[in-house]
Amino acid sequence: MDMTRGFKLPLWVFPLVIAALVAGFGWWGHVQLRKTIEKELRNQLNATLNANVTALEIWTTNQLKLATALATDASVHDLSLRLLAEGRSDRSRGQTIRPAAEELAGYLQPRVKMMGYETAQLVATNFSVIATSQRNWMGSGQPISEAHTNKFAELFATGQPVIITPFKPELLWQKRVLKSGPGSQGTNANARGNVRPPQAKSGRGRRGDITLMQVAAPIRRATDAVSGALALIINPDNEFSRILSVARSGESGETYAFDQTGLLISRSRFDDQLRQLGLLAATNSSSALNLRLHDPGGDLTRGYKLEDNEEGVRPLIQIVAEALETEKGVMVTPVRDYRGVPVVGAWRWLPQLGFGVATQIDAVEAFHPLHMLQWLFVALTLLLLLCAVGIFVFSYASIISQRQLNEAELKLKQLGQYTLAEKIGAGGMGVVYRAHHALMRRETAVKLLLPDRAHPAAVERFEREVRLTCQLTHPNTIQVYDYGHTPDDIFYYAMEFLQGLNLHTLVARFGAVPEGRVIHILSQVCGSLAEAHNLGLIHRDIKPGNIFLCQRGGMPDCVKVLDFGLVREYLVGNNEENQLSDQAAIEGTPWFMPPESFISPAHSDPRSDLYSVGALGYYLLTGGKYVFDGESISEIHERQLAGNPVPPGQLTRNPITPELEQIILRCLAVAPDQRPQSAGELWELLQASPLAADWKLEERIAWWEDYQNQPAAGNAGEDAATPRPTVSVDFAGRMPPDEPAS
Repeated sequence: MDMTRGFKLPLWVFPLVIAALVAGFGWWGHVQLRKTIEKELRNQLNATLNANVTALEIWTTNQLKLATALATDASVHDLSLRLLAEGRSDRSRGQTIRPAAEELAGYLQPRVKMMGYETAQLVATNFSVIATSQRNWMGSGQPISEAHTNKFAELFATGQPVIITPFKPELLWQKRVLKSGPGSQGTNANARGNVRPPQAKSGRGRRGDITLMQVAAPIRRATDAVSGALALIINPDNEFSRILSVARSGESGETYAFDQTGLLISRSRFDDQLRQLGLLAATNSSSALNLRLHDPGGDLTRGYKLEDNEEGVRPLIQIVAEALETEKGVMVTPVRDYRGVPVVGAWRWLPQLGFGVATQIDAVEAFHPLHMLQWLFVALTLLLLLCAVGIFVFSYASIISQRQLNEAELKLKQLGQYTLAEKIGAGGMGVVYRAHHALMRRETAVKLLLPDRAHPAAVERFEREVRLTCQLTHPNTIQVYDYGHTPDDIFYYAMEFLQGLNLHTLVARFGAVPEGRVIHILSQVCGSLAEAHNLGLIHRDIKPGNIFLCQRGGMPDCVKVLDFGLVREYLVGNNEENQLSDQAAIEGTPWFMPPESFISPAHSDPRSDLYSVGALGYYLLTGGKYVFDGESISEIHERQLAGNPVPPGQLTRNPITPELEQIILRCLAVAPDQRPQSAGELWELLQASPLAADWKLEERIAWWEDYQNQPAAGNAGEDAATPRPTVSVDFAGRMPPDEPAS
């Protein structure tokens, strides 16, 4: 059926289309916005990292300059050279300190305090401390930490000042106790022999929380040879950690420093949270030098629990691992940080300082605009889908209500001279009512095209059916009496009212039809078609549902050919190949269509109707079996072209004469030239069949009397509720590419 003419989209389709467009645009916008956000994140992370690294480099440069300036101060330089030249001598507790050491301490102490350092130490080339800025210091000759010897060795070898990253001073003091024992010389011990590490001046509470840094500058002799180093002790919280927190991104951004083992050497922004998560034991301990930057394997802030034995096997977080492998980089694909929270970040390894710096921000905050837009589009799409469902339900309810209202109104009004009674049938084109003519007093069937179905294509087909059917006067063709439309644009036509049953119902209720009756029925069909073909018309939809059996004029088993809705004018005498005047799309019932109609309606001619008559006879003789069956139109067509039909005599127990079987199979020939060439020729063949007169008048009368006495006696609308077989439509495979599909 041609679906292109008068096609109108239902209202509920538009929200679905808009929802699909919104979803598509949302997906495209999501991709584009993510690219934009990732680009901005790269720039933002790099900018934040560069700002912190630049500030850190400026600070370390200033520290190196300050240490060099103090080491080259004339008084400090001279006193330091004297002490380094004298060497060190062990003294017992209480002995008088060398005047040069006390003089150096007195000179350094106010200057170190003014410059913001904790203390100063004079370190000899044998890695021992021989003097400090603290008066009455009793630790002369004590070795420096082994962890720092490499940096001092670098200083002694190159003569360049160095920065020593944060460390815990108690480690050095504990090591001294292990070497010399409690109470030995050179330790700062109490009466019980417990070591007392030096106290920080910043006022921080717990000793375990103390962290220190050093900046050291060389002490040179006149020959420029390095004799020792002046090391200044720095409280990193005062400046080092504070510098890394100057530039932060948003509410969750932070910058931190770490050494080559993944140990955090600056304070984390999340110390309080780390204590709550159990990553820091003490209630007021710092994360600096206490937290190894391991990947916990899950988000600890969302309830993920660490196993007690996981500490030694967990890898470093990906940002730190990348920094140890590559000098610098940025990562905008979320990865877990040391809390297990997904973050994006950038990193840089500073070889001149011996540690790395990373900046990061939680992925949730970084991609917050993207997530908001995503939820906005999801909500909008769902709202449109809900709107479509609501409109669909409302439209469907409105259509049903309007149709019921129309039918109710029709029962209360007259269509011209016709008064409507009960509905006796319904179909794709309209509704059929039983009616009475006001003057003629005869029962009539009135077919209506309701307003909700009256689109231009339907009206055109409705009018064509009436116009062409009115040209036919054969007694075996349904008779049309009248046609018109009401002021409300309800199109109708009146036709003769029939009481009986169609062939579909006949086979469904009574099974295979005897041969004599089949010949009787097909002969009448041929009579109706002969008139139509002579007028240049072909029916194109001969099938069981369109052949009606009734009693007319005292003649039982009278055939009426119905539904001329697919009739087309056939141009006779054209020099070119005969063709339809209307290049319509494929129409008809697949099981009864000839092969040429599958290709194009333009290939149909009167012999096409004769193929359908043969398929109809096959259906009647076999009790409802089709010549060829399939799950799609293309499959039925392929079977038509590929093989010969099974003779009907092999599919039924009823006897079938070879003559009738050959007539049926000849009608079903693939090539039209091999079929009977006219309805009149087919009628003659049927009449020449041996059992043509077998269905006698008395048998017909007896059958109809028995039928009318049955409780379920049929009428014109009996077939409306009878189930029909269905076939899927394969539009792609049913015609050549140059033919329009619809």
